[in-house]
Amino acid sequence: MIALLRRNVSVYGALAAAVPKNFLAYSLWFWVGLILNTIQMMVFVFFWRGVYATTTTISGLDLQTTLNYILLAQVFNALTDTNMIWEFGTSIREGNIAHVLLRPLDVQGSYYVISLANAATGIVWQIPMAVIATAFFGLRWSLDPAVWVAFLISALLGRTVLYFFDYLLSSLTFYTTEVWGLGVLIFGMGLFLSGAMVPLEMMPDWLRTVVLALPFAQTLAVPISLLSGIQPLSEAPRLWLIQLAWIGGLMVASRVFFNFAVRKVTVQGG
Repeated sequence: MIALLRRNVSVYGALAAAVPKNFLAYSLWFWVGLILNTIQMMVFVFFWRGVYATTTTISGLDLQTTLNYILLAQVFNALTDTNMIWEFGTSIREGNIAHVLLRPLDVQGSYYVISLANAATGIVWQIPMAVIATAFFGLRWSLDPAVWVAFLISALLGRTVLYFFDYLLSSLTFYTTEVWGLGVLIFGMGLFLSGAMVPLEMMPDWLRTVVLALPFAQTLAVPISLLSGIQPLSEAPRLWLIQLAWIGGLMVASRVFFNFAVRKVTVQGG
């Protein structure tokens, strides 16, 4: 049992360790992304300042709270990455899916480790963005350790929710020969429905109900609302339970659907 545990830690640890190396191999994109993200953040700040020019609160949120939420969402936007569709689509197109399925590893488990490593590396890469947001755009960080613990737990749970949902949707790639449209659709939905652009509290009741009925909000809006102070710390246990319920349902659904869909795989190349 101990030997098996050590082997699994070694293997999955190697998968996770390869992620930052891949980021470093394409450092040019880091600088391009930094510039683009800074411009994007500037646009958001001036937009919301304009919105609040004639009012002090919107849906109970003042300007500083809203800016804190938006800026934190930009800093931690790596939590919303959905790349399993592109991963599966590329593997099927190039014929590498055969190697993935033949590995002596659980496919879902191995990609989950890579997903967490990708998110963690992406957040580390956003440190310069956090410095810029703090120094030039007035981002204020919580100094309460309990808030940070609640945020980190919620962020991990939310990232897990999105991973299983992404894995479920990615199983659709076995039924198509081109994944570009599906990938762009999911990216666009996640950009808005995750709460990255607008706090959920500002949405109409009907739209907020729809957004909360989908997994996207669990990965960003929920943890960021805790870190920004929109949601009080007392709400954390309830939010965690909701996220755990999402994980339980999506973990089973994604595994069952993948096991069924993989029977339809057609390798295009390789």
